[in-house]
Amino acid sequence: MGKPRAVLADDHTLVLEAFKRLLEPEVEIVATVADGLALIATATQLKPDLIILDLGMPRLNGMNAGPELKRCLPKCKLIVLTMSEDYDLAAEAMRRWASAYLLKKSASSELLGAIRKVLAGESYVTPCVAQHLLDDFIRDPRSERVKHLTPRQREVLQLLAEGRTMKEAAALLQVTARTVAFHKYKIMEEFGIQTNSELVRFAIREHLVAQL
Repeated sequence: MGKPRAVLADDHTLVLEAFKRLLEPEVEIVATVADGLALIATATQLKPDLIILDLGMPRLNGMNAGPELKRCLPKCKLIVLTMSEDYDLAAEAMRRWASAYLLKKSASSELLGAIRKVLAGESYVTPCVAQHLLDDFIRDPRSERVKHLTPRQREVLQLLAEGRTMKEAAALLQVTARTVAFHKYKIMEEFGIQTNSELVRFAIREHLVAQL
């Protein structure tokens, strides 16, 4: 049996080259791409066994590309490799489409171990993120729990309700604008909010901003 076939997706060429050299003894790298739209086009054509992708890609970010890849290639294993330690993003990715979630600061041996696990049908989350997700579950393990804002969602909601743009909020929180957008639309989806004015009213009800 040949090596598992993999596609790598990251918008930093040096990162791609480094991971390609690291992984080539373990898997066959059939393509590397630098944005989410190219990833979907390439992956659907080549049908790899494994995709390793960053979340912060241009044109289509990893959080939006992931579900589409899972829909088109249900047998393909998707591994997130990112700078983001945002636990909400990790939980959402693992719940919907990812088989593993690792940080770029993880050791190379951890990535290789995660690849072996997901190809064997298991899942993997890097320890610091996994512990946080476990702590949240222990605090409230019910599958149908009362919806509440996460700390990051509260930060994003407050800044947006104060009139900050997503770019300004991202700079203050030291995250990408895409991450702020993810949290904004996740809040709107979970709490049935349709407009920005409703979002402001919701922030007032949550006592995040004062009523004008």
